[in-house]
Amino acid sequence: MAIVKPFCCVRPAVSVADQVAALPYDVYNRKEACQAVAGHPLSFLNIDRPETQFDESVDIYADCVYDRARQLLDARMADGTFVKDADSCYYIYELTMNGRVQTGIAACSSVDDYLNQIIRKHENTRADKELDRIRHVDACDAQTGPIFLAYRSRKGINDLIAEAKMKAPLYDFTSEDGVRHAVWRISDSNTVRDLEREFEQVPNTYIADGHHRAASAVKVAVMRREQHPGYDGSEPFNYFLSVLFPDDQLMIMPYNRVVKDLNGLTEEEFLAAVGEKFTVEKLGAVPYQPANKAEFGLYLSNNWYRLTAGDGILSRDPVEGLDVSILQNHLLGPILGIEDPRVDKRIDFIGGIRGLGELERRVGEDMKAAFSMYPTSIAELFSVADAGLLMPPKSTWFEPKLRSGLFIHTL
Repeated sequence: MAIVKPFCCVRPAVSVADQVAALPYDVYNRKEACQAVAGHPLSFLNIDRPETQFDESVDIYADCVYDRARQLLDARMADGTFVKDADSCYYIYELTMNGRVQTGIAACSSVDDYLNQIIRKHENTRADKELDRIRHVDACDAQTGPIFLAYRSRKGINDLIAEAKMKAPLYDFTSEDGVRHAVWRISDSNTVRDLEREFEQVPNTYIADGHHRAASAVKVAVMRREQHPGYDGSEPFNYFLSVLFPDDQLMIMPYNRVVKDLNGLTEEEFLAAVGEKFTVEKLGAVPYQPANKAEFGLYLSNNWYRLTAGDGILSRDPVEGLDVSILQNHLLGPILGIEDPRVDKRIDFIGGIRGLGELERRVGEDMKAAFSMYPTSIAELFSVADAGLLMPPKSTWFEPKLRSGLFIHTL
């Protein structure tokens, strides 16, 4: 059963929370991160992406970059930008986007739960991306970006959250992208105990977003255990920062694809090859967002097409039956020659939040064709993780994004 603990949180002072809260570090490239922090000295992105404090001649992985992250965090704690709660608390974190509300619990999850597969994964991680966050966590002596976890909704947890929300929130602000962020602190000892016991009845939690942050936190914990062979399990480094949401409140958006060329085929040859496995319907200029599983939109030469997978390529396998797998295994790989989408430079991925207009823009600018996807469901994610399997890369896009800087777990 899941261990989900309250913690002594380092968090922004109420007066500056809206200035501190920042999108996750990995949604930006270096240039975008530098632009985002310009004129926003309190934005947590300054700490999360400390290379923004240097010119481009400095390697983003240089020791001085990670040292600067720690210096900035220490400075913000010293000047009162951040405060530390004296007691171990849970925090309700509610995000409202386009009228849709999702409400989670900020807490600490167990490193051992990760190692023992109680916290389940659906994605592989890359060593280079892990190393960056390992060094960041180690230098800051803190976890600064929460891992987005999901669990199967439980009435007891929902009831405790609803009761706690009857009080005034600690934070309540709307970010520049129109998402409302509200936070309540749960410090009452009885409620804290009840909530911890409720989570003890949750058999598994699932990483929805943040596989690299989770893997990095765990590897820092393993390092700290080696440095402290007498550890007893209660030390803060045995836990990592997370926000946990019930499955019935989550929305997964499609993760669309664009490709640079047709692998030497003419458009007619390409469409004929696709037609061997898919039903191909020309729709014209109106953008097409698939309404059903096993349907795909194709944008090619200013026209949209609906592709419907034939029965012969459908599968009940948790991974092979995913729409992203159907497209990869029966079109992108065999027809376009994109065998490994993780490394092939001929394919790019566009989060559904950018809309179908972004697909048309990319095809008009630097790509040949685009594919709009039907979103992976949270039930599919759970099925893959429960089977101990892995999804293809870029299978899920969660919105809204959790903000970094609202909750910090010191080690």
